[in-house]
Amino acid sequence: MLNSFGSIFAFAIALEAQMRDYYQAIGAVERAKDADKRRQNLERVRRENVTEIKLEPIDGLDEADYVLNLDGAESQRNAEGLALRFYQDVAPKINVREAQRALERCAKQYEAYLA
Repeated sequence: MLNSFGSIFAFAIALEAQMRDYYQAIGAVERAKDADKRRQNLERVRRENVTEIKLEPIDGLDEADYVLNLDGAESQRNAEGLALRFYQDVAPKINVREAQRALERCAKQYEAYLA
């Protein structure tokens, strides 16, 4: 369940690792590098804001709504759309401004991919 700062960032980091691996598998080298940069940035933000992990619970988000199925059936565009939706949904729920901005930047990058 995505019900805390820590669980949201752990999910986002894992999502970016999945996207990196997916991009590498399909030969999208630059997008793989971008995904790894996003992952590293999210890890840094989580580390720097570790004291915020125990703040108020977050409601209304379910991991099941954001599960990537990268084994064939899901196209690159669908995967990027799901990642965009995840970041758009979670950013407003984070009450730490720096962390919220990091999630918003991830959303903007996926939005640019889909443009």
